[in-house]
Amino acid sequence: MSTPDSTSPPDTSAFGKLTYLVVDDFENFRISMRHMLRSCGANNIELVAHARAAIQYCTYNHVDVVLCDFNLDEGRNGQHILEELRHKKLLKRSSLFLMVTSETSREMVMGAREYQPDAYLAKPINRAMLEKRLGSLINQRNALLAINREIDRQNYPEAISLCTSAITRLPRYRTWLMKTLGELYLQLGDLTHAIKVYDEALAQRELPWARLGRSKALLANHQYAEAVDSLQSMIASHPDYMEAYDLLAQGLERQHHPGKAQRILEQAINQSPNALHRQKHLAELAESNQDMDTAAEAWRQTVRLGAHSIHNSANHDLSLSRVLYDLSDDNTSIEGEKLANEALSVLESMEKRYPDNEILELHSMVIQCRVHAGQAHFDKAHSILESVRAKLSSVDVLELEAGLDYARTLYRLELEKEARATLSKLTEYYGDEPDSARKIESLLDEPVSFRIKIKARRFNREGIAAFESGKLLEAEAIFSKALEIIPAHPALNLNQVQVLLKQYNNNSANGKVLLERCQQHLDRLDDLPEQHAQYRRYLALKHKLKALNL
Repeated sequence: MSTPDSTSPPDTSAFGKLTYLVVDDFENFRISMRHMLRSCGANNIELVAHARAAIQYCTYNHVDVVLCDFNLDEGRNGQHILEELRHKKLLKRSSLFLMVTSETSREMVMGAREYQPDAYLAKPINRAMLEKRLGSLINQRNALLAINREIDRQNYPEAISLCTSAITRLPRYRTWLMKTLGELYLQLGDLTHAIKVYDEALAQRELPWARLGRSKALLANHQYAEAVDSLQSMIASHPDYMEAYDLLAQGLERQHHPGKAQRILEQAINQSPNALHRQKHLAELAESNQDMDTAAEAWRQTVRLGAHSIHNSANHDLSLSRVLYDLSDDNTSIEGEKLANEALSVLESMEKRYPDNEILELHSMVIQCRVHAGQAHFDKAHSILESVRAKLSSVDVLELEAGLDYARTLYRLELEKEARATLSKLTEYYGDEPDSARKIESLLDEPVSFRIKIKARRFNREGIAAFESGKLLEAEAIFSKALEIIPAHPALNLNQVQVLLKQYNNNSANGKVLLERCQQHLDRLDDLPEQHAQYRRYLALKHKLKALNL
């Protein structure tokens, strides 16, 4: 909720109608808060010391007001509690969450603010402060209760109707009503009305929430350039408005500027480092940009932040271990060994946190095998591989990511035939899913380390440029270099075929040799799956070559 009008006197009689939960690991403070709440008229007050008890209580009981300390003595803090309550929808829209803290560090405030508590109360707290701050919030809660009830019921049209009628009737809550109205229109996909609400708010004065909401609507309407310009201007004026960074990164990605998007997320994380979702987004983006050092650090932070979060996932550990493998592969220096050992340590820790999970253990073993191979510990790698094969005998088909990792490991151990058979089996199960098919296809094309991929891709770009400039011999030489790195890459082989056919058309004196070389490149692709993006091009060139040989 937005901050209520401070001139409105608190309705202390309303205190007694609500239920309260006080979360603090100091008993004296809990008792003191109960005493102050009772003196304000509250009756139904529950006291708990830790996060687990708070979540459990909210799971089975309706709570109107949570007063939660930020620092709790069990690893989890107030931010984790708020995050989990929001995620599990254990608080109604009308419930109030007040963060109580003696800590005022920027890192804490920025991190907790990501999950939008209704207010902060700074320790020490006295009765007058509590009555004024909480009383005003309760007044606002009660005035807007009908709207929030309809939103909780997902009855958005009725909520919109109530908001619209309340704007003139409750002018002191106009800001909250306009903001909620815009969000409701966005929820329904009514972008025209959403933009109209935000424009009306912005016509009065520059409001960050309205600028952000308008940008969301523009992105949803594929107006990427206007949204990006608006968000860049907003960040310049309001550098602490963290949601704008996330939205700007999305806009830049949709404009196909992943490097710029990564830099924006890095800028945001310098401001607010404790947002797991942002660290994860940065890790994924940096990885796709082949910036493995940044990806590794972002995955480390994602794993760290996930330790006590509802969003904790073994996939974070697996992703970190993969990136650490990429950085340590073929690097047997002290630094490379250190990165490899970190990868193994991450996997060991993950297995301890998720015991008795056979699929996860198998996935971990697959990556361990690759890490050892990357450090030239081939005896250890093959020993683990034999254990993996034994376990796979009782598994029909691996989960996609585990299967891809298994294929990567087989390629790393130069077991190419077995790797391609694994990918073929994955295609049978997951080939109808576009995202899954792309991942399988990508690995079929480039079953090598990220350093080699970058080199081969650079050669490919240079070869295409030479071909388009008519420099056929130069293009042929460049594609040959790329194919020395990745011999079975479909696009590279087909690009070389096109170069050779162009040479044949320009001068058929050496035609037989050129056509034979074309056939050799096509033969490398004789097991190319029909689902592959290059398959139609492969068939077209195959038919063309066949016609020329007649």
